[in-house]
Amino acid sequence: MVTIRLARGGSKKRPFYKIVVTDSRKPRDSGYIEQMGFFNPMAKGQEVALRLDQERVDYWVSKGAQPSDRVAKLIKQNAANADASTTEEKAA
Repeated sequence: MVTIRLARGGSKKRPFYKIVVTDSRKPRDSGYIEQMGFFNPMAKGQEVALRLDQERVDYWVSKGAQPSDRVAKLIKQNAANADASTTEEKAA
C-alpha cells in the first residue's frame, strides 16, 4: 500500500521532516516515491513551518494513498492556511 508520511531529517533534538509518498513496507527514512513538502516543528519567527504541494497530495489520495494521522492533520492545517491567505488577498 502507498502511504503519505513523514521522513525524519535534521540533527539531534532539531527535527525536520519531509512529507513523502512511499511504500508502507519500507522503513521510515528509506527511499521514497516522491517528496511533496516539508514540516519544520522548530520554526521560529519568519521561518516557514509547513510547505506542502496540495495538488500532488490530491493526486496521490485519488490514486489510493493513505496519509498517516499526523500528515492528515498537516494537510488540514495547510488547507486552512491557504484559505486564510486567499481571503486576505481578496480583501486587499
